[in-house]
Amino acid sequence: MDDTKLQQMVEDISLTYFHKPFNHQATFNKRLRTTGGRYLLRSHNIDINPKYLLEHGIDEMVGIIKHELCHYHLHIEGKGYKHGDQDFKELLKKVGAPRFCTPLKGEPETKKVVLIYKCKSCNQLYTRKRRVDTTRLVCGKCGGKIYLYKKG
Repeated sequence: MDDTKLQQMVEDISLTYFHKPFNHQATFNKRLRTTGGRYLLRSHNIDINPKYLLEHGIDEMVGIIKHELCHYHLHIEGKGYKHGDQDFKELLKKVGAPRFCTPLKGEPETKKVVLIYKCKSCNQLYTRKRRVDTTRLVCGKCGGKIYLYKKG
């Protein structure tokens, strides 16, 4: 499938499920890695990840297009277009669009390294996903100095 067929498909889905026209560009974007598609706020265009068509088929891609069109139409109308907004959740249910896309098989989930900090005075442990500046922060329990105890 090429960009012209994708454009026609997005326009057809928009008219069928939303009863509104899609007046902007829909294109495949090979650089997308962690998402099935994205709606661009400034240009109102939609990018679709072509890997989802290859791995999961046309049904998954139709779901991704519906999801991105929910962002598109709600943003154009000035309603809540973000994932947490009630308008967005209601429109997803109404058109039968998925909230999240199926993960790709080739991309393993990246887990963040857990850092464990320890207080020198009271031995209180703190687990963090991000590095903290031990010269500025102190123990919340006793006020002692903390240090990087272990990367886990």
